Amino acid sequence: MNNSARWCFSKVVMAAAILIGAVGAQGADNSAVPRTADGSPDFNGIWQALGTAYYDVEPHAADFGPLPVLGAIGAIPAGLGIVVGGEIPYTPAARAQQQANKANWLAADPLVKCYMPGIPRANYLPFPFQIIQSPEHVVMAYEFASASRIIYMNRPDFEAPILSWMGHGRGRIEGDSLVIDVTDQVPDTWLDHAGNYHTDALRVTERYTHMGPNTLMYEVTMEDPNVYSEPWTMRLPLYRRLDENMQLLEFKCVEFAEELMYGHLRKGADSQ
Repeated sequence: MNNSARWCFSKVVMAAAILIGAVGAQGADNSAVPRTADGSPDFNGIWQALGTAYYDVEPHAADFGPLPVLGAIGAIPAGLGIVVGGEIPYTPAARAQQQANKANWLAADPLVKCYMPGIPRANYLPFPFQIIQSPEHVVMAYEFASASRIIYMNRPDFEAPILSWMGHGRGRIEGDSLVIDVTDQVPDTWLDHAGNYHTDALRVTERYTHMGPNTLMYEVTMEDPNVYSEPWTMRLPLYRRLDENMQLLEFKCVEFAEELMYGHLRKGADSQ
């Protein structure tokens, strides 16, 4: 991206961040927030993000994809980004690693191999996910790879026994928001196809806030002193899927990745 394009992206992103931040701070009228039987804000439903954050959470121009032979359908669409302020505050060494990841993303991105996407990436993939809420637990089920996670409500001292792909979630209700602290993720997940990444020191704080009966504002703060010079935030809306008979369908992607990962092991593969 040239300097002029970067300047334009920066201005647009800053304006969008100010606007979204103002709306997010205001939230929905309390009377419009759906409620559960016990009066808590109701987050049950099937939700999905729009946009191109799954390619790159930072502002980016349209670009060639990793397989130019696919033409326009394999190209990367432009995006305004969802990082508040426009740029992830990497340390210089970590930014260099991110650029190396990006240059090799088709081979290195764990999602290409159908690994679990991790948090927050799972929430802005181009696939729906479902929230199932109770006073003790919140379950989030994702269409991609049939991933899922359990958030333990009001149990701040409940520790994770091991690191996991989807992390350890402990939640609470703050006003009309669902707040989730996510820790103990494996370091293997990325944030997008552009190679943005973290280590096992990552701490994620998610906040889901109703903006109306069918819209949530999703805000996530990222802390990882191993690669980021300071905490930083992403923000984007999530939309309720209102399709008739809406449900999560199967996308068990292991079979789609088998040839990519293991095709070289087939008998006679070397001769083809």
